[in-house]
Amino acid sequence: METQELLSIIANSEDSRHQFKADFTNAHAVAAEMVAFSNSKGGILLIGVNDDGNITGLDSGDMARLNQLISNAASQSVRPPINPITENIALPSGMVMVVTIDQGISKPYMDNQGFIWVKSGSDKRKVTAREELQRMYQEAALVHADEIPVQGTSVRDVDMEFFESFFEQFVGEPLVEQENSLSQLMENMNLMRAGQLNLTGALLFAKRPQLRLPVFIAKAVAIAGLDITDSTYIDSQDINGKLSDVFQKSLSFVLGNIHHYQNEQGFNSLGQPEIPRIVLEELIANALIHRDYFVSAPVRILVFFDRVEIISPGHLPNNLTIENIKLGNSNIRNPILASFAPHVLPYRGLGSGILRSIKAYPDIHFIDDINGNTFKAIIMRKSQ
Repeated sequence: METQELLSIIANSEDSRHQFKADFTNAHAVAAEMVAFSNSKGGILLIGVNDDGNITGLDSGDMARLNQLISNAASQSVRPPINPITENIALPSGMVMVVTIDQGISKPYMDNQGFIWVKSGSDKRKVTAREELQRMYQEAALVHADEIPVQGTSVRDVDMEFFESFFEQFVGEPLVEQENSLSQLMENMNLMRAGQLNLTGALLFAKRPQLRLPVFIAKAVAIAGLDITDSTYIDSQDINGKLSDVFQKSLSFVLGNIHHYQNEQGFNSLGQPEIPRIVLEELIANALIHRDYFVSAPVRILVFFDRVEIISPGHLPNNLTIENIKLGNSNIRNPILASFAPHVLPYRGLGSGILRSIKAYPDIHFIDDINGNTFKAIIMRKSQ
């Protein structure tokens, strides 16, 4: 790092990517700072600078001591260990140590007391909320929401007619010809655990999944104007049922609240929707399958005068960005659910849904709202 760059960072004060410390004397304190950066977006720790930006400076003895302290903390007091990079910069008022910590790829990181820290503005905080911990383990592929058992469920909740039809199409054999019990079959298919449906099993095959999972619905609203605060609603629905039902009802809601054009079709035909059907199918299916089920919130579908918004709980996972999903990149947040989805929804997986949507109708915008923890697809409507 050049001296001018260092001085510029100090002049801009602390933020989520830059932390100032006058000194460290114990490994636990420096480990907590490194854990917070590793669990967040990475950053730079400046040692030899007060919180207010005043450069206190360090001498050569301090630098040798701190280099050893940081090395020991990174390998022995951070789990899993990390590899920070240190750099010593000489200034007129003394030396400053620049410690660069990358965003970790093995989250969650914790200190040797078992605390998980993340950045919170220019400071750090312990992670204690269950949902936040679950999301961190989900990012590390240590746990997935779609495999968690749904308390109070059993095979009695299964819509047998629907499951029998699915099973014969999926396996190629009638369910009645199977030697194993329904419970054993569903456990073998990773749809149950210890006699309880998991999230995938409940969402796909329970008669009334919202009895146990009341927030996992879609809320759909058609608004006459351009803003959610407009008081004139054309239509609104709370859409529940199995995931296939939620998909079909959500699709019907949007199609019923946008324009259709006859083009060269007969006068009595339904006409072509202003937004191609395949676009709505792909984006609604993606919202239902790839949403974050650790977030207790519904999918929202908003039809405005000039656009349709499909809002999923949970921002893009791991290192996905708007740019690379447009190129077909994917990171499956709910692998069990995604593996069964092609058999109950018009979903193909492989990261191709966004590509197909843009190809069919380019006027689509995406917003990955990390702070609000949502992902939004905005489909612009044709001029009215």
